[in-house]
Amino acid sequence: MLFFNISAFYFFYFAAVGVYVIFLPKVLNDIGYSAFDIGIILAVAPLMKFAMPFLFLKHINLNKSMFKKALFLTVLAVTLFYITIEHFYIFMLNNAFLAACLSLILPYLEVTTVTVLGKERYGKARLFGSIGFMLIALVLAKFLTSPFIALHYYLAIVVLTVIFALLLLKNDLEAKINQTGDEVFSFLKHWAFWASIFFMQVSFGGFYNFFTIYELEYGLSLETISYLWAFGVICEILMLYFQAPILKNNLLTIIKFCVGITIFRWLLLYLYPDNLEIVYFTQAIHAFSFALFHSAVVIYLYSLYDNKKLAQQFMFGVGYGLGGFVGAFLAGATYGEYLFLFSAIFALISFIFVWFLDKKDKVHSKKLF
Repeated sequence: MLFFNISAFYFFYFAAVGVYVIFLPKVLNDIGYSAFDIGIILAVAPLMKFAMPFLFLKHINLNKSMFKKALFLTVLAVTLFYITIEHFYIFMLNNAFLAACLSLILPYLEVTTVTVLGKERYGKARLFGSIGFMLIALVLAKFLTSPFIALHYYLAIVVLTVIFALLLLKNDLEAKINQTGDEVFSFLKHWAFWASIFFMQVSFGGFYNFFTIYELEYGLSLETISYLWAFGVICEILMLYFQAPILKNNLLTIIKFCVGITIFRWLLLYLYPDNLEIVYFTQAIHAFSFALFHSAVVIYLYSLYDNKKLAQQFMFGVGYGLGGFVGAFLAGATYGEYLFLFSAIFALISFIFVWFLDKKDKVHSKKLF
């Protein structure tokens, strides 16, 4: 039952992410916002993800009580979308409030999942998030006839996410999470690893924000590109299901391999953007550059710090928050023929940082559990 609840949480959480990422820009465009206004509104979220963990260094503790408050405030924030969405400044603040709440929820559950399920079953639970993301993209695309339909779906899915998160709290999971030790959280101790996470996510800026437009310009149809997106998610799901034996190896070596093959992925997109077979191959690499990389980083960070929840908060803040924000900005500034060449360069910088990590930081996965 615990595995079912965690899997259901991931399913609905990332289905909600799907509504936000895929459909919110279209909703805002339909309401009448300019592309510039939409960009500003959406940029607030990753910046909040980056800023929030710093509050938890000394002032606040991400415990069961704080997690529960974040769940209820998330429902409130999404409900307020109905009132604020047509008012730029108020909606931007509303979106920042939502991002602050969400930045607490996933790190808490990621640590919980690794703790109670172990690295072998983490991927099998997490893959349901990828399924939820893919299904909502297929379903809502058929029913999105007016802006507020997306909000109805978003609120309903967020409520279901909260319900399954609250069901998880009925188990005494807090006691199982090892928070022992008086270690002061420090970036400097593992600075090269944090830099690697940051630049890896910067390299994804061109892909997440411009892949569709980029391939349209090279002659692929929108339908074909939608199949490419779906194929990437399917490869991601397969990796999450079968990755457990791989994660028994040295985690740092796995991370290096994932970053290295990501460099190769971006170079192929730069050199052969109109070759459909090669573009499909680059999407297959998503299994490594996202799924396996993400899992290895989550488990590796779990081993590095006493404060495991704060470590996960900073992973989302530094990587998906600041890295995502900078990556989107730089991708917009460099968009054109050399877009994915720049992506390859950022991935190469990530590889250099992770390659020169001190040997004492190398943690073999068999020592973690």
